[in-house]
Amino acid sequence: MDPTFRERKLYPLLGILSIVLFLYINFGDKLGFQIVWVPKMGFVGVNSTQFVMRSEGGEEESVVYVNGWNSYWLMEESVWDGSRKRVSEMLRRGGEMGMGVCRTWAFSDGDGPNALQISPGVFDERVFKGLDYVIFEARKHRIRLILSLVNNLNAFGGKSQYVKWAQIAGANVTTSDDSFFSHPTIKEYYKSYVKAILTRKNSITGIRYSEEPAIFAWELMNEPRCVSSSSGPILQTWIAEMAGFIKSLDRKHLVTVGLEGFYGLKATEKTTVNPGQWAASLGSDFIQNSAIDNIDFASAHAYPDSWIPHADLEEKAKYLSLWVDSHVMDGDRLLKKPVLFTEFGSSLNVKKQGMYDRDILLKTIYDKIYESASKRQSGAGALIWQLLVEGMNGYGDQFSLVAWEHPSTYKLITEQSCRLGRMFEKSEDSRKLLHGNPCHSR
Repeated sequence: MDPTFRERKLYPLLGILSIVLFLYINFGDKLGFQIVWVPKMGFVGVNSTQFVMRSEGGEEESVVYVNGWNSYWLMEESVWDGSRKRVSEMLRRGGEMGMGVCRTWAFSDGDGPNALQISPGVFDERVFKGLDYVIFEARKHRIRLILSLVNNLNAFGGKSQYVKWAQIAGANVTTSDDSFFSHPTIKEYYKSYVKAILTRKNSITGIRYSEEPAIFAWELMNEPRCVSSSSGPILQTWIAEMAGFIKSLDRKHLVTVGLEGFYGLKATEKTTVNPGQWAASLGSDFIQNSAIDNIDFASAHAYPDSWIPHADLEEKAKYLSLWVDSHVMDGDRLLKKPVLFTEFGSSLNVKKQGMYDRDILLKTIYDKIYESASKRQSGAGALIWQLLVEGMNGYGDQFSLVAWEHPSTYKLITEQSCRLGRMFEKSEDSRKLLHGNPCHSR
């Protein structure tokens, strides 16, 4: 090599790179830049009753039927460096089972130790960086996220926290948590939060959330209920307003409600599908709420163990089949939208003829989704509730499991991923989603 070249060009270049590397290692997060690689991904859209994969240029590439899971705890475990490995492992393991979508919380409101929103519009940057990490890791593993924006329940703050904030601010708010859906001050709190999330620039990648293809969809609320307005108009109005608000900020991502899927009082011909009379009086209605223009796909949950606890296994499986069939038919005939079963949960009970009860119910919903996919119907996928990694009992409930500790369940999940994946594997993005998981060997 010419000594003059080394002295005049190579050495100064190496010196500059050394300085940049030093600044990145020591002050990268403070200076606001990162040096990371992320795989290319397209956004997911809808075409009538089906999800479609889009290329980076926006062209439709293939139809997508989803096999996925819930891990609501990802953000909280990403706050601290020491626990981030659990998040990485969960996303890696999900990919190894062939799953492409994970639903998780993008909220934690109040005065908890890892609250994201401490008070209206005030955020803990440490926790926000945890959410940045979740999104970055998801993209690295080619997993897409459904991000839920607030809880109907009190866990992680929920709508009751918003009501408390309004009361502290001196707003004339009733004691009912349902004022969340109607009081102007509280609605502005929620909109402010949504805007902060959607316009957030990821501290690791520099990509705004609204521009991030690793986000599958925004979910308005986890399991919204408005019991004080059982006929449904208050929740219906809120959904329309908030879905429209999100679309005004972000036209690239899908929006869903987060419904449990119950039929309301007005859907008289459908209420017999509900697990009990109580389900019609919760202020939500699957058909009416999902039909709103800015809602891109319908969501429903399925918990036969909780909803009909005294039924035997055969009755639960029969009911689950009826529940799925009814919602898929609604998606095809009435809504003309995909229907995604965003939570399915079953307890790990005794074995029957060599299979756990959970496996029998899981196979029931998986077979229904596969049948829907085979016929190109609206039943667009199912997400099991919920998966953990080892040593996370604190996040568990009666439906939680470490999948690889239960070989029969693990096999069912993986087989469902593979048989659905084969229906759209021609897409380059889809082939990348399948790379590195056991589907190639089946």
